[in-house]
Amino acid sequence: MDITWPPFVGPLADILPTYLAIVGGYLLGSIPFGLILTKLAGLGDIRSIGSGNIGATNVLRTGNKPLALLTLIMDGGKGAAAALIAGAVAPSLGFLAAACAFLGHLYPVWLKFKGGKGVATFFGALLALAWPVGIGAMLTWLATAYFFRYSSLAALVAAAITPLYAQAVGNKALMVTAGFMAVLIFLRHGDNIRRLVKGEEPKIGKGNS
Repeated sequence: MDITWPPFVGPLADILPTYLAIVGGYLLGSIPFGLILTKLAGLGDIRSIGSGNIGATNVLRTGNKPLALLTLIMDGGKGAAAALIAGAVAPSLGFLAAACAFLGHLYPVWLKFKGGKGVATFFGALLALAWPVGIGAMLTWLATAYFFRYSSLAALVAAAITPLYAQAVGNKALMVTAGFMAVLIFLRHGDNIRRLVKGEEPKIGKGNS
C-alpha cells in the first residue's frame, strides 16, 4: 500500500488538515484515561500505585479488573479513533494522526509529558489502520506473555515484529508508522529491558512492570 504523505508546507487550505491531524491526534492521545478512571473510582492517583504508570497494567494492580479492562479499551480507542477520524479525510492523515496519538499517550501535555508506555494505544492504532496486522501483533503479545510470563517482553516482541507483519501485507505506510512506534516502545521500556537482562523483571502477576 503506497500513499502520498500529506503536505507540511504550502497554502493554508492544503496544510490545515495535516496540522489538525497532528494536534488533534496528539491531544486525543494525551488524555490519561487510567488516571481519570482511577480517580473517579475513588482509588486515588494511579501514579502513586505500583509502577506509577498510567496504563491498564498498573490499573490492574488496584485490584479492580473491570476498571483495568476499561482503561485498556479506552487507551486503545484513542489510537483507533485518531486513525479512523483523520483517515476518513485522507489515508495518509490516518497514519499521521495515529502516530501523534501514540506520542500523546507517551508524553501527555497534561501530565508534564510523563505518560504511559503506549502498548494499548499501539494496538488500537494498528487495528484501525490494518486490522490483520493489529490482530497479528496482539496474538504475538499473547503468545509471548503466555510462554514467558513477562508483560514487558511480550510488548517488546510484538513491537519489534509488527513492522515485518506490515511489510508482509505490502503496507509500506504502516511499516514506517509501526517502526516509529516500535522504537519509542523500546525507549519507554528501558528499565524493563535492563531488568530482563539482569533476571530481575517480575513476571505477570508479581510486582511492578
